[in-house]
Amino acid sequence: MRINLPKHGVAAPLLLGALVAALALWFRHGLLEAGVLPRDCTVVDAPFAACAFKDALVQTFLHQRLGWVSLGAGVLAFAFSCRRLAWAGWLSGVAGLVLYSYDPAAVGGLLALLVLVGADEQQRQGERESDQQPGNRLRVGGLG
Repeated sequence: MRINLPKHGVAAPLLLGALVAALALWFRHGLLEAGVLPRDCTVVDAPFAACAFKDALVQTFLHQRLGWVSLGAGVLAFAFSCRRLAWAGWLSGVAGLVLYSYDPAAVGGLLALLVLVGADEQQRQGERESDQQPGNRLRVGGLG
């Protein structure tokens, strides 16, 4: 059995999710854990830009902040069927899974993904129904 990903509305979320995961993995393993960013930003000659970037990156997963953002966006997207919040919840959830925010990011990301895929399915179903007008099968001629 072959699954047609574009037909089921899963291709775009999976592709963008994979790109965000790759970027988060590069931030985590390529920059932070590899020691590319300065280890001690309290010294006088520490590069300001690199230390500011490192601080911002660490703040995203300190206390699982990225995961909580994903959970909040995913719950709101699920409650209000909002695709923009769903995209925010999905992509921040994928990044949160890589950047140490496993639990809330997983739930938020999955709730958001349900909205993204479900909205695409509803749109496709509406397109199929709009093609079938009640008068299409009736052989009623014009009045003139």
